[in-house]
Amino acid sequence: MGVITVSAICFEREDGAVLTVNKRGTDRWMLPGGKPEAGEDAAACAVREVEEELGVVLDEASLEPMGVIETRAANEAGFDLVATVFRSRAAIAPEVRAEIAGCRWIQPADGIADAAEAPLNREHVFPRLLAEREAAARG
Repeated sequence: MGVITVSAICFEREDGAVLTVNKRGTDRWMLPGGKPEAGEDAAACAVREVEEELGVVLDEASLEPMGVIETRAANEAGFDLVATVFRSRAAIAPEVRAEIAGCRWIQPADGIADAAEAPLNREHVFPRLLAEREAAARG
């Protein structure tokens, strides 16, 4: 089984919605990001990718690491995914560019129920966000 390595950003709006994107030729929604170039670290990759894909310019220092998550790849059968995920709470106005076909804001609970969301989101990122919110609500 092959492994795909990516960097991605979980953009969270004030209302809790998360930005997911759909790349041309695919039917799954995923976090914005992509594969690193030679010698590029994870944060630099994530920042470069969101600028190319969405026209969003970020400072690496503003990213909050969420960790490295291993799961199934969304669009490549038989491949595993190793994703370094960062969080950003920056107010952004994404523009569809490069290989992106569309973008949408989705609440994590709705995303978990949506089979079109990538395994990274449905099984890892969205449940974690909901767990964090529940913990914060309990105090």
